[in-house]
Amino acid sequence: MDLLQLRYFRMVAHAENVSRVAEELRVAQPSLSRTITRLEAELGVPLFDRQGRRLRLNRFGAAFLERVERALDELDGARRELADLAGPDQGSVAIGAENLIVVQHVVADFVQRYPGVRVQLFSGTAAQVAARLSAGEIDLGVVSKPLDIPGLAERKLLDEEVLLAVSLNHPLAHRDRVAVAELAEESFITTSADYWQRTLLDRVFCRAGLSPNIACEGDEPAAIRHLIATGLGIGLLPAMSRDYPGPPVSWLRIDDIHCRRTLHLVWRQDAYLPVAAQRFREMAAERFARDRPGDP
Repeated sequence: MDLLQLRYFRMVAHAENVSRVAEELRVAQPSLSRTITRLEAELGVPLFDRQGRRLRLNRFGAAFLERVERALDELDGARRELADLAGPDQGSVAIGAENLIVVQHVVADFVQRYPGVRVQLFSGTAAQVAARLSAGEIDLGVVSKPLDIPGLAERKLLDEEVLLAVSLNHPLAHRDRVAVAELAEESFITTSADYWQRTLLDRVFCRAGLSPNIACEGDEPAAIRHLIATGLGIGLLPAMSRDYPGPPVSWLRIDDIHCRRTLHLVWRQDAYLPVAAQRFREMAAERFARDRPGDP
């Protein structure tokens, strides 16, 4: 067996979907399937239970995955540690976030200070960021939803109020604050339940004994403000959004002291953290401490 087989196996084992992994890797699905089949033949046992096109990791696969994870983590850690020893300013750092806008200023500062370091960015849900961390595909994650996963360390970057954004011609646009009960008939623009915005919206309404009316739900957090500005609906946005360029909207506070979000930087405790990632972690903490948004 070779390293490529093991890396492919790990990805398929986590996704339990050959088509999805093949698309992500940009390889032909039959080729990926043959790679897994050859690995199983070499090991002498099936690693997956197959039901039509669906795969499910079986007990052999689960046991093998545990060892593969350990072996690949050690090899990746050794490679990155050697890169640090050869020249800490020539390494790399990979970061995942639910919305890359939240790290744009830190990335800009980092690239300016360490131009020789290769920076990779990935966006996705908190669960996808966690999966990439677990697989060793990224060094750091920036998330707003708690990651209840053993072995992760975290540092709080920001605790901020979440505001209600409405279009400039909305009847509430002249208000400074609003009660949740007043929003019962409003149409909301939000994300899918995989993102923190939707989770928070549901919780805020649940505390008031209500359910939000969803007019638009998607997987593009950055598009919410633009859609709100068109008058399609209203939505929740973090206070820091006021500092980002975008179409003008009116900002209101919601009468719910729990309408807040906490931004965390997370990393694996059991994996080697490259010098570049350590430096990015410190720069992120410093930048967010310096740029904490004030109340409206």
